Parts: sequence; structure tokens; C-alpha cells
Amino acid sequence: MICAGCGEWADRPAVRSGPVVECAHCGHREPFRRLPLFALTGPSGTGKSTVGRLLPARLGSDVIVLEQDLLWVDALRDPADDYAAFRQTWLRLIAMLHQNGRPVLLCGAVVPPQLEHRPERPLLGDIHYLALTASDDALRTRLRARPAWREWDDARIAEMITFNHWVKENTTTPQMTLLDTTDRTPEQTADEVAAWVRDHGPSNTAGTTAMPSDRR
Repeated sequence: MICAGCGEWADRPAVRSGPVVECAHCGHREPFRRLPLFALTGPSGTGKSTVGRLLPARLGSDVIVLEQDLLWVDALRDPADDYAAFRQTWLRLIAMLHQNGRPVLLCGAVVPPQLEHRPERPLLGDIHYLALTASDDALRTRLRARPAWREWDDARIAEMITFNHWVKENTTTPQMTLLDTTDRTPEQTADEVAAWVRDHGPSNTAGTTAMPSDRR
């Protein structure tokens, strides 16, 4: 977001042709990779964090696996514009990690409307969404079994059940792929998630298109 040539800041990146970043102020150009992001999402209780811990062993050096809650800190918990600071920080961080030549798999509750219209969205290639779901009864059982400090009372569980129904309706653009974990072990789910990532060919994405920058 800061030009290496003139030091100017770009609030809203703009995509141009070629695998480079180009500064709108001074014309400085440098290589910039735009790789895909794999978002492992879904309601709490479907297994995202548990599965995320199993994925590095399955994906090896092909993909960087990250837990979204790593940045769930007070400074980024402003609910304004659907937690814009939190979403934008993740998009910028992922874009920088992509410069190492490996795509990122982000584990945490995020849906297309929360990312697709952000100013930083052009920093990335395609975003693929895989949403874990489960039956309502399975979610209730799993959430009630969590430690008391996580504060999963009946009202909060009901909100998550509503979100579970919304995810299953799958009306977002782009659409999310759904995977029901009700009767799957974490190991089985991890195997299927890893297969889904491989189906999108992360090993073939290391030299993709450009992300020039612009201020508007």
C-alpha cells in the first residue's frame, strides 16, 4: 500500500495489466503476485479451528494455513462497516504473504459480502469459500459442551443456528461450497478440505496476474 519509489500511500488498489504493481503517483513498477485465497468458513461448532490444526500436515508446503482469530484483538474489534478494519487487515496481510509464492487458507467465519467489496480485494486473485455446516442438534450439543468462559448461552446458540440456516441457503456471490460435518470426524473433514484445496490447483498459481495501486 506504500509505494517503494515515492513513498505515497494507496487507499484503494486498482488492477492493471501485467504481473506488477504500478504507482499512480510516480509510475514506479515492481512485481506483485495475486494468488487465490481459500476461506474455510461456517458457523461456530462446525469444526473450523479443529480442522485447521490438521491441515498443515495434509497440505505441506503448498498452502499457508492461518487461523482468523489470530488478529481478533481489541484494536480490530470495531463493528463499524461489518468489522472493516479486521477484514481489511487480513486482506493486506494475506496479499503480502502471497508474495512468497504460496496461497493462503484462512480458517474463520467470513462470508463473501464481508470481503468481496473491500478496497483491498484487488490485491488477491480468486477467493474460494468452503463453508462447514452441521445439523442444528449437532451445533447445539457442540456449543453447549464448550468451556463456560466462552459464554455460549441459549441466546447466542440460537443466533448461531440462524447463521447456520443462512449459510445452508447459500445465496452469496460467489457461492460457497458446503460440507456437512455432522457425521464426519475432524480427520475425515480435514481430508475433504485438503482435497477441495487441491482441486483448485494451488500448485499452479505461483505466477499469476498483477496488482497495481492507485489513490482515489
